[in-house]
Amino acid sequence: MSLWNKIFGGGEDAETVAPVDIENAVRKAGRIEGRVQGVGCRFFVQSNAKALGITGWVKNMSDGSVTMELQGEAAAVDHLINKIKKGNDWIRVTAFEFSDLPVAEGENTFAIRY
Repeated sequence: MSLWNKIFGGGEDAETVAPVDIENAVRKAGRIEGRVQGVGCRFFVQSNAKALGITGWVKNMSDGSVTMELQGEAAAVDHLINKIKKGNDWIRVTAFEFSDLPVAEGENTFAIRY
């Protein structure tokens, strides 16, 4: 495991996204605030999402927050949301909100949006 993945999370297979079973998938829209920009938050979310087989995207917003959409099996999405809320040595989430969205068919990547 690389030092980057030890610090920000994910694993050796963090670059692979497992196919999402649409029948059992959920999709969540999220917004987090705190010390979440300039500290590797988008990479943290992306690498952990990929390691858990979650698709979607993450993006820095001009107001200092980070928004995202997460899609995958409910337990995996909940696990990732808990990791995001917990943060790490650099990421400090002070406010968060997540809501349900319709599942997006055919999505098979997790991207950092700019």
